[in-house]
Amino acid sequence: MDTSIIERTSQAQPKWRKVAYGWMQPGFDDNHTDDSFLKDMVMNANVVKRNMLKVMQDSMSISQYLCIVALVGLVWTYTLRSTLDEMPLLFLDVGLLGFGFTVVLLTGSTIKPPGLLQNTTLISCISLNVSVVASVFIASRLLSRLHVLAIMLFSLQEFLFAPLVTYCINKYSIWLHLWLSFFLMTVTLGLVYTLHRLLFVMLLGFWVFVNVVCPYWLIRIQAYKFEINVPWDEAKLCFDITD
Repeated sequence: MDTSIIERTSQAQPKWRKVAYGWMQPGFDDNHTDDSFLKDMVMNANVVKRNMLKVMQDSMSISQYLCIVALVGLVWTYTLRSTLDEMPLLFLDVGLLGFGFTVVLLTGSTIKPPGLLQNTTLISCISLNVSVVASVFIASRLLSRLHVLAIMLFSLQEFLFAPLVTYCINKYSIWLHLWLSFFLMTVTLGLVYTLHRLLFVMLLGFWVFVNVVCPYWLIRIQAYKFEINVPWDEAKLCFDITD
């Protein structure tokens, strides 16, 4: 007898549907959910586990760009102080240009890295123009035309050609990339040390922050990442919206 009553009750009660305005379904509250709710929920499905050494290795590219900018500033400073003459600077330009083309040819890389022209942004254009304008300002303070040519050629090589060379080396061999990074950092720190001790300490501390502290922070904050992936269906209205 009790079984027949339960069967009649289950037949009389309508089936719950996942629709908006659930209060329009008799027998169910507006916030009612059935057993299928959150059944297919997946937490942190796309979280990437990062390795500390790999993140530090990737941060070396940032250090290379910082070295390039610092070396350009150092050459400008030594040039304006008349410490670096035009002939040594021209020989340096020729040596860097030959080294760059040799790297590009030996690594078999193309002349444009991916995304250089396709995804050109306003910020990249502004940064390039600012670097060229700064080079022109520095060159305008020089007295010799040959000196102007040497400083402009050096600046254009560092700002335009050096990122391509470092990209080709990184793509060809990660060990060459690391050795080049340490070489640039050593040369830059040595030149900065002879120029100003406080700048040396600041630059060294900044590199430690970029290559050690920031990767450590990135690894630590991964533990606090919280992502929910649920294939929820869109709720459908249980009446015609045109009514």
